[in-house]
Amino acid sequence: MKTREEAKQPGFTLIELIVAVVIIGILASIAVPRYVRVVEKGRTSEARNILGTIRDAETAYILEHNVYTNSLSALGVTVPAACNTSFYFRYSVAAGAATFTASAVRCTAGGRSPNSGFGYTMTLTNDGVLNCNVSSLL
Repeated sequence: MKTREEAKQPGFTLIELIVAVVIIGILASIAVPRYVRVVEKGRTSEARNILGTIRDAETAYILEHNVYTNSLSALGVTVPAACNTSFYFRYSVAAGAATFTASAVRCTAGGRSPNSGFGYTMTLTNDGVLNCNVSSLL
C-alpha cells in the first residue's frame, strides 16, 4: 500500500492557479495604462519637432515680411491641416501682427494608426512656450 507521501501527485492546486491568475491580472491592469501613456508620450515628439519647424519658419517669415502669417503653405512647411495616414497630429497656426500660436491636435480618427483614444492639443507660442492640455504627456 502507498503511503500518504507517495500518493501525493506533483502539480498545482486549483486555488494556487486562481491566485496566480489574479496576481497577473492585477499587475496587467497597472502596467498596460502606463505602457500606453509612455508610447503616446513618444508620439508627441512628432508634434514637438513640427511645431519647432513652424516656429522657425514663422521667425524667418516675420524677418522678411514684418508680420506673422496664418498660412502654413506661406511658411513652406508641409504638414497636414486635417488628419491623414502620415501623421499622428493635424497642425494649424493662428497669427496676429506681433504674435503667433502653432497648434498640433492629436488625431482620434483618420490619422496615422494607431489613432489616440483621447484627443489633446499641444501649442507653441512665438515666445517658445510649449503647452499641452494633457500634462502627463510632456
